[in-house]
This record gives sequence, C-alpha cells and structure tokens, in this order.
Amino acid sequence: MILNISTRTVLLLLLILTWIIFVGLCIDAGAFLVNAFFAIAKPAVVKILYHEVDLSGLLKYDRGHFFALVLSMAIVAVTKAIIFYQLIKMLHNKKIDLSQPFSPELRHLTFNLSYLSLLVGCFSSGGTRYAKWLEKKGVEIPDVQDLHLGGADVWIFMAVILYVIALIFKRGMEIQSENDLTV
Repeated sequence: MILNISTRTVLLLLLILTWIIFVGLCIDAGAFLVNAFFAIAKPAVVKILYHEVDLSGLLKYDRGHFFALVLSMAIVAVTKAIIFYQLIKMLHNKKIDLSQPFSPELRHLTFNLSYLSLLVGCFSSGGTRYAKWLEKKGVEIPDVQDLHLGGADVWIFMAVILYVIALIFKRGMEIQSENDLTV
C-alpha cells in the first residue's frame, strides 16, 4: 500500500524536525560558549567541558591557542544553529506558493544557506588543521570528531550544491517572470 501524504503534511513534519534539531544545536552552541568563558575564568573546569572534551593540555600550553580553537568550535556550532533557524523561517513563511515555487525569498534563502554552509566548512577545516598543527607541536588534543570540527568536506560539498540550486532558482524566477509577461 502506498501512502498518500500531502506536501503540506511533509512540510509540517520537516518543520517539527527542524525545530528539534535547531533547539539541540542552540544548546550545543550555548554550551560551548558558556564553557569557554568558564574555562578562561576557572581553568580547573577545562577537563569537564561540554561533551567532556578535555582541552586542559592546550590551555596549559597557551591560552591564545585555547581561545582560538574554542572560538572556531563555537563559530561552527553557532553557524549550524543559524542554518536551521533560516530553514525554520523558510518553512514558517506563508508566502511560499507551491504553484509558483521560484520566489525571491527562496532564492535569497538558498544563497544564504550556501554561504553559511561554506562558512561551517571553512571553519571546520581550519579548526581541524589548527588542531593537527598543535598536535604536531606536542600539545594533547582530543580527536577532531570530539571537537565537533569534522566533516568539513561534507559542508563544503553542501555549499556547492546549495549554490547550484540557488542559481537554478534564479533562472526559474527569470523564466517564471517571462511567462507571466507573455500571458
């Protein structure tokens, strides 16, 4: 038996899922930021940072390097949350007309998601390289996956795909407006 689910129902389910992910990412980003401030103020808590990421060796090595790595982790976490916030805005937008899907709002949103995904990919890649560079200097650094900096290539790939989709939306808008003028 094939389920007959309407597009509106699918969009509603996606909205609920997006909200759940957004809340989780906000908690993740907030925890990184709060723990970073606690770690700078009270270095003893560095061993019990969020997700039990132990950066105490890095803090002992140099506070500047500690701050730079934690900042890169926080930027990645905050940008991921912003991406899902943008998706929530899109799914809440009542201006989305499924009979004419090529709208300036969706094109603009798709370009923004592309740029934000590229930002996540760049900071993930930079943070990963920075952590590996510090590791070569003899600093104890947890695994890159524990630092939430892995997957840079996936984010950059997603940015490219979203950029192409945004260009398709742009061309679709041009065709749509040409068709409106000929009617």
